[in-house]
Amino acid sequence: MAEILVLVDHADGAVKKVTLELLTKARELGTPAAVFIGSGYDEAKDKLAEYGAAKVYVAQDPELTGYVVAPKAELLAKLIAEAQPAAVLVPATAEGKEVAGRLAIKTDSGVITDAGDLRLDGDRLVAEQSIFGGSSIVHSAVTTGTPIITMRPNSTPPAAAPAAAERVEVSVELSDAAKLAKVVNRVVVPKGDRPELTEAAVVISGGRGVGSAENFSVIEALADQLGAAVGASRAAVDSGWYPHQSQVGQTGKTVSPQLYIAAGISGAIQHRAGMQTSKTIVAVNKDPEAPIFELVDYGVVGDLFKVIPQLTEEIAKRK
Repeated sequence: MAEILVLVDHADGAVKKVTLELLTKARELGTPAAVFIGSGYDEAKDKLAEYGAAKVYVAQDPELTGYVVAPKAELLAKLIAEAQPAAVLVPATAEGKEVAGRLAIKTDSGVITDAGDLRLDGDRLVAEQSIFGGSSIVHSAVTTGTPIITMRPNSTPPAAAPAAAERVEVSVELSDAAKLAKVVNRVVVPKGDRPELTEAAVVISGGRGVGSAENFSVIEALADQLGAAVGASRAAVDSGWYPHQSQVGQTGKTVSPQLYIAAGISGAIQHRAGMQTSKTIVAVNKDPEAPIFELVDYGVVGDLFKVIPQLTEEIAKRK
């Protein structure tokens, strides 16, 4: 089977869930080969093997992570020339999309961003994309060069399938152009007790109906009882009530948890694009005509400041 390169998203060896999703999808299309760039490979190797990496290209030269984005694209371009993979899969993160764009230019290849699914149609790789805020689905294929595809997090349930994860050391001599933007400092953002938004099994999101930053404590209390992540609509984020990195939607993060609770969110198409693949969706809104009710599995017409605290209290009793 043809080799499918998967760029590993990790933090000092802690492999992100989206990488496991890409390895799972790559197994359906060919033979997964992970590309690990940076430090921490010893911490990552078992996880990559567990999720099906038949081979791992390892590049630990500190210079590759000492500059912004460009070195990763140059290393991947070299691997494409040498390994001739059938495709390159990259997480659809801000960095991943830039790597994909640079790589496409370097290899004269087509690039598809924000794919929700991939399948083989004969010998052609076809990507499914959600466009116009989730109102339409299109199918796209790369016709030039090596398909370079960024996939949205939470698009594929990760499934373990142990493989050899044969280690192959790789390196690249960076061009002067790749060294134009240097990383001069790194700051580790303290992590709270709640799970990462894009990796959480349960997400509770608040919207315009929450009314203020202080009122998000109601959402956070329920999240803490459920061990959930807290999200927010664009309206809430733009109002300064919750951090931008917690925004769920077309211009925010895509989530696909087992349970998604939308409190005080009208359900504009921009928000729906980021959460509509959730397994079970519950909405609480005092407006019975809110568009969110068209999407939900369970809807509660009521004041979130009455419904959410009662729910929180009831869950606490049953623990």
